[in-house]
Amino acid sequence: MRWLDTHPYSAQQIFQRVREAGFTGGVSIVKDYVHQIRPPKQKAFLKLSFAAGEAAQVDWGEYGTIAVGGTRRKLSFFVMVLCHSRMMHLEFTVSQTMEHFLACHEHAFAALGVPEKIMVDNLKSAVLKRLVGVAPVLNPRYVDYARHQGFQIAACNLAAGWEKGRVENGVGYVKKNLLNGLSLPDFSAMNTAAQIWLTEIANVRIHGETHQRPVDLFAQERPHLRPANINPYDLGRGLTTRVSPQFRILVDTNRYTAPAHFAGRRVTVKLYPDRVCIYFQDTLIARHTRSYDRRQDISEPDHEKQLLDQRKSAREQRLLSQFLTLCHHAAAYYEGLSARRLDARSHLRKILALAQIYGNEAAARAIEDALGFNAFSSEYIAHLLQARARSRTEPVSPLSLTRRADLLELDLPEPDLSVYEAKTHE
Repeated sequence: MRWLDTHPYSAQQIFQRVREAGFTGGVSIVKDYVHQIRPPKQKAFLKLSFAAGEAAQVDWGEYGTIAVGGTRRKLSFFVMVLCHSRMMHLEFTVSQTMEHFLACHEHAFAALGVPEKIMVDNLKSAVLKRLVGVAPVLNPRYVDYARHQGFQIAACNLAAGWEKGRVENGVGYVKKNLLNGLSLPDFSAMNTAAQIWLTEIANVRIHGETHQRPVDLFAQERPHLRPANINPYDLGRGLTTRVSPQFRILVDTNRYTAPAHFAGRRVTVKLYPDRVCIYFQDTLIARHTRSYDRRQDISEPDHEKQLLDQRKSAREQRLLSQFLTLCHHAAAYYEGLSARRLDARSHLRKILALAQIYGNEAAARAIEDALGFNAFSSEYIAHLLQARARSRTEPVSPLSLTRRADLLELDLPEPDLSVYEAKTHE
């Protein structure tokens, strides 16, 4: 007894001392004796009461992981509890970033209303720094949002979780009553399940402390809650980055495209829970649905259209330059093609291919002849080249148009005059 009066020794320490004094019994006997003469002390807390509309408490909770696309992510949930009626708002997320924190507030205020103050623990989204005896350093973004919605921020003291026991009980209630044993295929079904649970169980149960249903007390509390600010608040979290040479930005292992001509430029990215917005000098240049999968490439076809158009234009320019170098008649022939053919560039490609097969000199001669006959098509050029290739071994086709000089090179068979001699004898 004297040892316990002088210092709060543990039962194990008492057992060690009595063994040194010659005690031969076991440690259990010592523990039972110590607990009998010094029962465990339980810290007492004041019971807090709140007027209708006075306060709400908020907190994050976590519970395992869940499938999101082709990966798994930590399952987080946001809970807001009105301190008077115990009416609860629940929302699931896969991140506890600032944009999700504020978006959950927006949804809770739309469903419940805005109280006079919001009580928070040491959440980084609300409290940046907290020391004993020193006023907390609040997150300036949260302070700005509180000013926009018109509520005060009440930060709980260090190691004083009982000050926001309502929301901590709410977090535990979500885990035990909703999530324990719940099996859902992926995250997309979580918030639907949460709304059903709030409507059919959480907010219509008989509360253990008030002995009333939260939904009934909420009907009395609602007139004391203010509606949310009708002016929208920019919930986006901003960051600055550089667009890659592949005209993409990286966000949480996922890549999002920007218009191709912004490659290499520094841009501002605004992250919202449901979308990613890319700005260049305060001008919105791209907007994507935000993905919570990993290593995805989210692209917009129009972003590469300009680059493809530029490349196509360069290819077409090279094509025309190659055609014009075939002969001095090529420019006039191209003008004729453009005037008479809708697909003039397609004919140029085919003529250049023929030039590779039959040689530039033969192709140039065919172009000059076709120009003289106003025959503008790649098919006619091909006919001329093929006919001349056969002319040395085969009779010339009557469809061929030849030069007079070419006729000197033709081998014509000797005429058969016997038919005329037969006629003369007759």
